[in-house]
Amino acid sequence: MVRSRVPLEPWRKNLYIMWLSQFIAMAGMSLVVPFLPFFVRDLGVSDADEVARWSGYVFAGPFFVSFFLIPVWGYLGDRYGRKIMVVRAIFGLAISQALIGLSQNVEMLFLFRMLQGAISGFISAALALVSANTPREKAGYAIGVLQTSTASGQVIGPMIGGTLADFIGIRPIFFIVAVLCTLAGALVFTTVRETSPISPHEGRAHSFMSNYRHAFSSRELRVALVLIFVTQAAILLVNPIFALYVEYLEPVQVYLATIAGTVFSVAGLFMVFSSPWWGKRADAQGYRKNLALAIAGATIAYIAQGLVTRAWHLIPLRALQGFCMGGIIPILYSYVSKRTELSRRGGLMGIASSSYILASMVGPTLGGQLAAAIGLRANFFVAGGLLLVALLVVQTVFVDIHGPARHAGAGADPVLAESAPPAEPD
Repeated sequence: MVRSRVPLEPWRKNLYIMWLSQFIAMAGMSLVVPFLPFFVRDLGVSDADEVARWSGYVFAGPFFVSFFLIPVWGYLGDRYGRKIMVVRAIFGLAISQALIGLSQNVEMLFLFRMLQGAISGFISAALALVSANTPREKAGYAIGVLQTSTASGQVIGPMIGGTLADFIGIRPIFFIVAVLCTLAGALVFTTVRETSPISPHEGRAHSFMSNYRHAFSSRELRVALVLIFVTQAAILLVNPIFALYVEYLEPVQVYLATIAGTVFSVAGLFMVFSSPWWGKRADAQGYRKNLALAIAGATIAYIAQGLVTRAWHLIPLRALQGFCMGGIIPILYSYVSKRTELSRRGGLMGIASSSYILASMVGPTLGGQLAAAIGLRANFFVAGGLLLVALLVVQTVFVDIHGPARHAGAGADPVLAESAPPAEPD
């Protein structure tokens, strides 16, 4: 008997294609990002202080621009289609990487990195597409799975990138990334099907500014945006000083970079496996309980890391940290998605991504300043303190989503059947 193959549901097929595309993009970006200071030096900046200063500009440039533009791209996705925003973003990333590879001086590098922040925004576009085209009861799982592509790419990319940089140099890697992003864009363009197309009425339903008014007038969304910012800032507070902390714990270790990189990557590995698990739990058991558990576990992990005396002690704590991190940002993104009607979901996911990006600028900057002022160990305690604040917010003012939505009439968006406020007229 020949068993017929059951075709994948459209939302699952989209999810798997988007996972692969986002993995390619994130792994490609991670091939080069850790080595940007070396490229700055290759472009003629020789003074150590100037290398550090320009490296800071080059790192921060895309985040600064995308903080303002990602909500715009999200709004345009709601109006004209979310798939087209994904395609635009990944081809924009390919173009910017090719231009970066052509840079002849550090000023050109900075300019092209700013261009990257202006025309890419792939992650938020992918989140909007997946959340809009996934059954509501599967949204937490789908966003959790999608987030694992980012973590996987960021774990694998630096390892491959370091080897490539040693064998072929840094500049050719940018062209490799451009080719990879182009292939990923072609894959999305030819295979992803948008199952929730934009209708003319839906596309004009909300203005760009009305998305902001809606986000900050809704208590539920406002709290979620604050939690995204606080938790992500806490998570990134230790990143700039982590290698220095390992060096502090192991001052005479010969293979210091290898040890620091291995210990650092443990969190990403555990996040890869835990994100879908947390997403399923949130879909089935509620968001508040699981978010509180994840934040509490991360709090313990960060505070304990500040108390260790040897570098290997960090490994189980980084594993706990990564496992719990997999249940924080994906759950919050899923919560924002479920609290937002479909017609403005891209815009609201863009605003949520802006909170994430703002934290990505503030967290590492603050971490470096704190380490210089009060010591390396203190960063872990401050991060734990910020997570405790987030836990208190979850326990006191976070409004959970309970059970499946009640039907609000034919064709109604399920989120409107819950306690989220109705859409304002525009």
